[in-house]
Amino acid sequence: MSLSPTAYAFLGLTAIVAALVSIVVFALLRFSAAARDARRGHRHGESEILSSALQEAVTKLKAQERATAARADASERLSGEIISGLSAGLLVVGLHGEIRILNPAGRRMLDLPDSAPPEVCRRSLDELALSAVIDECLSTHAAVVRRSVTLPEPRHGVSHVGITVSPLFDDSGDLHGAICLFTNLTAVKDLEEQLRLKESLATVGELTAGIAHEFRNGLATIHGYSKLLDLSALPESYRPYVEGIRAEAESLGQVVTNFLTFARPAQLMLSSVDLRAICERAADEVRADARALGGDVEVRGAFGVIDGDEVLLRQTFSNLLRNALEACAGASVPPRIVVQSEVDRAQRVSRIAVDDNGPGIAPALRERVFRPFFTGKRSGTGLGLALVQKIVVFHNGRVTIGTSPLGGASVQVSLPVTPLGVRE
Repeated sequence: MSLSPTAYAFLGLTAIVAALVSIVVFALLRFSAAARDARRGHRHGESEILSSALQEAVTKLKAQERATAARADASERLSGEIISGLSAGLLVVGLHGEIRILNPAGRRMLDLPDSAPPEVCRRSLDELALSAVIDECLSTHAAVVRRSVTLPEPRHGVSHVGITVSPLFDDSGDLHGAICLFTNLTAVKDLEEQLRLKESLATVGELTAGIAHEFRNGLATIHGYSKLLDLSALPESYRPYVEGIRAEAESLGQVVTNFLTFARPAQLMLSSVDLRAICERAADEVRADARALGGDVEVRGAFGVIDGDEVLLRQTFSNLLRNALEACAGASVPPRIVVQSEVDRAQRVSRIAVDDNGPGIAPALRERVFRPFFTGKRSGTGLGLALVQKIVVFHNGRVTIGTSPLGGASVQVSLPVTPLGVRE
């Protein structure tokens, strides 16, 4: 069948239209695919942005957490350093008395090692009467302010403690414990005692010096007249009486002279004094007598250097060693005398103990032995230890009596040392 020209033209036009449609469809398909690819790329970019933002936020949160933990650690370290660095004792207890915190200064005052279990710490508090003050605070819910407590037995040189206890309340106002600060008041009490002794010694000196002086004048007159008596001109039966008058007048004159020395206001000639040299010299004075009785005198330990009167300090330790020797001789035991010294660098105090193996001094008499004219010896004047106390007190020191490790008496002298004044 033959086609007309019009048919051929229609067929050609149809082919052209079909080709154009195919091109348009292909273009639309390509455009649709490109659009889909673009949308997928956009969603992927958003995911990347969101992931990056989340990662950055997490990083910042971790950094803040580390900073917060570092601040907490620094705050905890600072609190620990403050607690450890306190010179006063710090004690925190719970509602039932359980110990939560006890700083190193408190352990030193209570003489407790770091490894001491809680029951030992609690027992130590009971022994020192600290727990009674804490219990009072817990029971009354009220603070106990500046309570002074005297320890039954000194520990590391601590004999008086000042205590302040405050109750601890939580946010709801319920009591859950107490915090206790306790301070070593030994130095303050010692200073008060020194001032009291100085005042009393000055008063005694003023009241008695004039009387003793007049008394000595009367004794001198009696002794002088007794010397004028010629014993050869007296009957034989009268001579012992005159000799007795002379001897007693001389003895009483020496007592009055010693008392005037004690009552006289102390005039210190201050210089740098090495306490080891003082004690060695005092020991040399009695060592020969001690060895003659089968004993010996020993000086050991670390000694301080103080600003003091060398003559008076030498007299002090000579009196103490002579007293120890006579006490041992009176008990018929070979005298063993030890001068033991140590220096407390923190308190700047030199502590010297004169220990012996004699009969010792009863606790009830330890305060009385420093009173003038108190003596336990037949031939003693009772002024030796009184003079020792006066000299020590006027050197801003302290002297006490205790029990010696050797079994006898221990006379303990504490004197303030100069900075860095230590002699091994």
